[in-house]
Amino acid sequence: MKAASALDKYEAFLISNISTISTLESSLRSLTWFLPGRFKDAELVSEALSASLNALSLYHDTLLSRVVAADPKYRPLIPTSLHTRFTRAWSDRNAQYKWLARSLELIRFTELMLEMILKRKTSEKTRWRGIVFLEAIKAILRFLLLRITRRPILSPPIPEREFDPESLSVPQASASVSSSPTLAPSSPSSSPPATPEHLKNNQVPLPPHPLLTAPPISRSRNDVEDFLLPKALTPSAVKPPLALVRPFTSPTEWLAEIIYVLRPLIYASLMMRDRKSSRPLVTALMLELLSRNLRRAPPPSAALEREEYARRDRDMLWYLFRGTLWQSYTRPKLEAFADATAHRPVLGLVGSFVRDWVPLIDEYYYYTAP
Repeated sequence: MKAASALDKYEAFLISNISTISTLESSLRSLTWFLPGRFKDAELVSEALSASLNALSLYHDTLLSRVVAADPKYRPLIPTSLHTRFTRAWSDRNAQYKWLARSLELIRFTELMLEMILKRKTSEKTRWRGIVFLEAIKAILRFLLLRITRRPILSPPIPEREFDPESLSVPQASASVSSSPTLAPSSPSSSPPATPEHLKNNQVPLPPHPLLTAPPISRSRNDVEDFLLPKALTPSAVKPPLALVRPFTSPTEWLAEIIYVLRPLIYASLMMRDRKSSRPLVTALMLELLSRNLRRAPPPSAALEREEYARRDRDMLWYLFRGTLWQSYTRPKLEAFADATAHRPVLGLVGSFVRDWVPLIDEYYYYTAP
């Protein structure tokens, strides 16, 4: 009972101060980028803070989504994205999907922190066994999601926060602000100011002050078109959420997704056995290209599926920071850049930032893991 009461109090506090908490989350998350290299074990502190913030944000998003769903006055400023519509529909429809997707995200949030702890407390062989074990769990969770949806797995598989916290109606917060004589309102009132007592009997209306009068609205044809075009409906906007991504219809499509899911596990297993040769990197890259060639070509109307495949194609750039390609090509380039900009006013800060992160990519697998 005490735990439930404390949780209810925390949720009430969160809803009443959501704007401040969101700002604090963003500030602390930005701070984690600059902690590595500043003091001993700074990277572990940074990653522990980042993992805690991500896990807390996941809980906050779950709570706020319930608040938004229960608020009849809430109107989003922008339409809900296709990714959020699809993942939220699956989370609401299938409880197993919801918990599998959340578990997968929690592992993704904490995997680097777990690797850092294993590196400090255990041997190198045990650390790599832990990495392979985490990759095996992630592959199992993805296969279970694949079995439920029978569609390509989106990343992330859970809905993301897409609303402005300040747009939520919070009666408790507004009441407390209005009742306090020392707090000024955060935004000017939309109602006109009250008429002073000495002017109430005046029958001649005063001319409006030019500073309080809105300028006349003049819209050209181009302005009207620019305003209306983003509001035009697209085929994806009128589709049911579960129809935004088509299910697999052929063995080739299943094989492409299975190869994509197994690729990180195979790469980690090869890295555990041989980290000095190029075999793990070449194998993972070949599997990536094979999956890319086997997957189906989505039509132009399948915007969400095309967006997911475009993200996978962009992620192939991370191979520049992995294995022998990182050691022989990318790392020397970054170190040369850091040396060349060491004594320059602005670029020197960028070079120092790069120099702090290069050893971390060397030591830890999950900084650039697939």
